[in-house]
Amino acid sequence: MKKLHLIRHAKSSWRDRAIADIDRTLNQRGLKSCTVMAGQIVKAGCHFEQVFCSPAVRAQTTIEQIAKQLSEKSIEWRSDSALYTFEYEALLNWCQALDESLPEAVVVGHNNAITDFVNWVGDYTIENVPTCGYVQLAFDTTSWRELSADSAEVLSFLKPKMFM
Repeated sequence: MKKLHLIRHAKSSWRDRAIADIDRTLNQRGLKSCTVMAGQIVKAGCHFEQVFCSPAVRAQTTIEQIAKQLSEKSIEWRSDSALYTFEYEALLNWCQALDESLPEAVVVGHNNAITDFVNWVGDYTIENVPTCGYVQLAFDTTSWRELSADSAEVLSFLKPKMFM
């Protein structure tokens, strides 16, 4: 079995419209969501091992803030420019290329890639994975390369509004 934990970056700031998309920071609501969601994601079964993150500032800050709340875990992550995508096909290709020795992975990324990916592989439709939303998927396979349409069971779907 393979397991994937998907976290959409928290709410970002649009205060300065001149900032490039990749450089946008989190706003206050986004920071609060990270604080609220960190423990809930752990309760759902995410151990924060093998964490991969988009290089976008808002994604990096999301995992930094979650890690800060879970300081006893000593969370480390790797940035991967391929995760700065909004297309589920690119996210699928990235997941299919994961090291086969990994039983699970955590991805901090972006919409529409996350919602569309979940809906393509998952066993039910989620209208939208909101900012700082979390989805846990279980695949009945031993190979990441075998991820395909309708191949996953959605084990958990958490939204910040559930806890605020």
